[in-house]
Amino acid sequence: MASKDWNNMLAGRLYNAQDSELTAGRLRARKLLFRYNQSAPEEESLRREVARELFGRMGDNCYLEPPLRCDYGTNIRLGDHVYANFNLVVLDCAAVTIGNDVLIGPNVGIYTATHPVDPGLRRDGLEFALPVTIEDGVWIGGHTAVGPGVRIGRNSVIGAGSVVTKNIPANVVAVGNPCRVMRPVTEKDREIWARREKMMRLHPQERSQILPHDEI
Repeated sequence: MASKDWNNMLAGRLYNAQDSELTAGRLRARKLLFRYNQSAPEEESLRREVARELFGRMGDNCYLEPPLRCDYGTNIRLGDHVYANFNLVVLDCAAVTIGNDVLIGPNVGIYTATHPVDPGLRRDGLEFALPVTIEDGVWIGGHTAVGPGVRIGRNSVIGAGSVVTKNIPANVVAVGNPCRVMRPVTEKDREIWARREKMMRLHPQERSQILPHDEI
């Protein structure tokens, strides 16, 4: 039976992280992460086995480059075809749901954990957590921080170095600190690459006369 603090943690209420069940959960995760991160480069099957034990769910064809860090692992649910580059940190004190076909750059942090503003509550060792959801098709650039309670909408792109503190809608490019929507993702984004692919077959001199400078 889950402890009161474990239930409070998952419900977004104040909890004490030194609860014995939570401490045991973090130790379990660290042992599994040690095996994952110390594995040899060619031991991909071992990493896959450890990840399936660590996470609450891991879909098909997922790969997370070591080193990887998380608090519990059991609160992380991965869809299919998820790729994370080096040094992903997930503080999964609340649910972290990552959809299908998600790309995560290096040195990204996904943080559900947070602390009360009131210093007295912090001195009492109390904290709380809010869930994070990353929907299908999202690409998160390197060195991005995703804060507690955030949802990033389907197919959106988060620029490198962003600090995401509020929800990001679907099908947009967003960047900055704090992260803000810059523009929608449109069919033009596909057309640019189709045109560039066609032009790259031309002689460089012909190409420079046709392509805008920022597309050469």
